[in-house]
Amino acid sequence: MKVSESYYDELFPFLGQWDMESLCGLKIRTVDDKTYVIVTELYQENPGSSVTYTGEYLKQQICKAKGLDPNKIVYLECNPNTNSKLSFYDEEFFEVNFYAEPQNRYRRLSADEVKHIVG
Repeated sequence: MKVSESYYDELFPFLGQWDMESLCGLKIRTVDDKTYVIVTELYQENPGSSVTYTGEYLKQQICKAKGLDPNKIVYLECNPNTNSKLSFYDEEFFEVNFYAEPQNRYRRLSADEVKHIVG
């Protein structure tokens, strides 16, 4: 299943778990004086680790490559809609706070929030 290019502006190669070569979709948006880094899972198009399993390591790699301060961004993970009959592949965006307690680490964004950030 191919992920629509509308979910990302570029493909971002990164080192995943055990430094495995991996690939994600990437969008960076500035809205209301906040910088949003949006990583998109590419499923079968990604030869390595998923964005969720790589977590803060991926965030650090993106910030270094793009010259961003990791303490001044809002990090979002996107599970894109792939038009699958399985609900696992429905579109979802999550704000990730790597420093929160595990039960509060992921906050699902509403459709209005996604529209405001991504357009």
